[in-house]
Order: sequence, then structure tokens, then C-alpha cells
Amino acid sequence: MLEKTTRVNFLYDFYQTLLTDKQRVYMQLYYLDDLSLGEIAEEYGVSRQAVYDNVRRTEAMLEDYENKLNLFSKFQKRMELVDELEQLVADCSSSEKVRNLLNALKEHD
Repeated sequence: MLEKTTRVNFLYDFYQTLLTDKQRVYMQLYYLDDLSLGEIAEEYGVSRQAVYDNVRRTEAMLEDYENKLNLFSKFQKRMELVDELEQLVADCSSSEKVRNLLNALKEHD
């Protein structure tokens, strides 16, 4: 469950601008603020089922965006490469220029 929540949070970070205001609000309240479906429903005067349906549809949309655009998977790959570079730099006496490039790459994201 935690793995799914973490994935949805990352997808939300990457694709939130593609969502409607209502979708953004429900996702933020449910995933980031950890409100229950019932709490969100009460706050917005809708049924718990309506919130559930909206959240599930939005999750599916986020996955669809990721399948088409691959922003999250590319980000993960970049982070893996950065980690590998950090290990290489730490393991050998590399030049200061390599360290500076690595730091610039890390700051770029």
C-alpha cells in the first residue's frame, strides 16, 4: 500500500497541471493531507462514493499520462545514474570537474 501511495504521489507531482481543479483538490486531500474519503465527502457535500470514483479515475488518468509521457520513469532512471556517478566519484580520485558536473546534474532536477 505504501508503495502505491508513493507512486501516486510522484505521478501527482509530475502531472498535476494536467488535472482539473477538483481532481487536484481531491488527490491532495486524500494522498498528501491523508484525509479519508468520508472526510472529503463531508467537506464538499458529496457522497463518499463520488469522492472514491473521482480519486480512482484520477489515479487511472495519472497512470495513463505516465504510460504516454514516461516522465516519472525517466526521472527514476536519472536518479539511478546520479547514484552510480556518485559512487564512481567517491571510489576513485576523479577530477574536480567531474564532481562539479555531477553536482550541477543533481541541482538541475
